[in-house]
Amino acid sequence: MNTWVSKAVIAPLFFLVFLAASIATLSGDWASLFSRTAVMSMLEFARGFVWPAGGAPFLGKIFYAALETLAISLLGTLLAVIAGLALALPAAGRWGLPAKHASRFVLNVLRAIPELVWASLVVIAAGLGPFAGTVALAFHTTGVLGRLFGEALENVAPEPNDTLRRNGVAAFPAFWYTTFPQALPQLASYTLYRWENNIRAAAVLGVVGAGGLGQTLYFHLSLFQTHEASTVLLAMIALVGVVDVASNHLRIKLTGR
Repeated sequence: MNTWVSKAVIAPLFFLVFLAASIATLSGDWASLFSRTAVMSMLEFARGFVWPAGGAPFLGKIFYAALETLAISLLGTLLAVIAGLALALPAAGRWGLPAKHASRFVLNVLRAIPELVWASLVVIAAGLGPFAGTVALAFHTTGVLGRLFGEALENVAPEPNDTLRRNGVAAFPAFWYTTFPQALPQLASYTLYRWENNIRAAAVLGVVGAGGLGQTLYFHLSLFQTHEASTVLLAMIALVGVVDVASNHLRIKLTGR
């Protein structure tokens, strides 16, 4: 009882101390942030976003950039699903402990490095454009999906697979007909969720020249062309909304929930 009480007291106390230390280490002039001059400057800048830019040539350019962002996210996610599933099998402990530890180390490295860093590295190697964004998303998402896929496969009931293996069925057919169907709804749910995230990430990757709406937004913001930037932001919101609806529909179809 005393041990439980001490843990119940120490944990919140430690959190409060850590929170206070975090706030204390923040550097910045809070008074200036909410001063009249700062607020007026922010309102003046935001006023330029009220009226989005139009015109057929510009809207056609935005539409093409939106399709490019969609393609980057879709292809990057697809490559990550393939690589993540390949690494998830040893990560789930199906090839022994050495392979499990090695694959989990690779997955940890891949997902620990942010997409922007991967994109910067690929841009240096392969140049500006959507290829860099696709590869960057594929690297980072492989780490995320590989770990999630590995845990999903690890939690599947092993009895059906073991039964087939004892009756002489090879490892891959036994996995394909027993373990994989059990884990498929969860794998599909993880994949669709990451695709939604990758739409947003693909837009951000444009900051380092990885193509799509993000690169267009960065270009116009750097020139303080707020009307054009407003149109790009609206396109981003519309694209995210469409993908969210499509992803939720697919998730219901595949998982039944």
